[in-house]
Amino acid sequence: MNPEHRTEPDAIAARYARRARLGLGDLYDPLRPEVWQAQQERQRALIALLRRHARQPLAQLDLLEVGCGHGDHLLELLRLGFDPARLVGSELLPERVAAARRRLPALTRVLEGDALQQPLADAGFDIVVQATVFSSILDDAFQQRLAARMWQWLRPGGAVLWYDFTVDNPRNADVRGVPLARVRALFPAGSIHARRVTLAPPIARRVVRLHPAAWRVANALPLLRTHVLAWIEKPA
Repeated sequence: MNPEHRTEPDAIAARYARRARLGLGDLYDPLRPEVWQAQQERQRALIALLRRHARQPLAQLDLLEVGCGHGDHLLELLRLGFDPARLVGSELLPERVAAARRRLPALTRVLEGDALQQPLADAGFDIVVQATVFSSILDDAFQQRLAARMWQWLRPGGAVLWYDFTVDNPRNADVRGVPLARVRALFPAGSIHARRVTLAPPIARRVVRLHPAAWRVANALPLLRTHVLAWIEKPA
């Protein structure tokens, strides 16, 4: 396809394919000490958000994840008490869709393709999740369209559950940071409750060479955390 006529979803798929050829997946191996410690920190922060803001028992909530990847986050949510029949994942890349369908219960729907093209009902979900999806979208207009659809998919009183990094990675031109000011611009009607999490991965990879416990020491400095976990609530 001529790059001049490539859509943003096509471009995203091409960028992921290029990263796969470079063999960067090992950086996210869950057995790496910096990876599992970051996951555990994010999970603790997620639990705190849900305990504070979820208005119903988790098993009664309908949830959609945009860009569900291999299903990792949906599996986490199942362990927290969400009903598999009330979870939906949407994923652009076919190989990730196949992996998610293998790993998740049969009751959990995983939809393949561009999220903007999915037949999802307006006001059909209590929570819409995105985790490091917007940082992979380099087209501002596409970001805006996706944010608007996520907002439409939410019921009044529902929330976008957001996890993404805020600063650019000078070594990776395929992604860009999404500052909190940009999040506010994408969801201007939302009430945002946010906290900084996740030690900067390049720093994390260095400090754990000293000792895995060094991760906690470095992560105690808020300025070294590069991600935001946010609850973006839609007015009831």
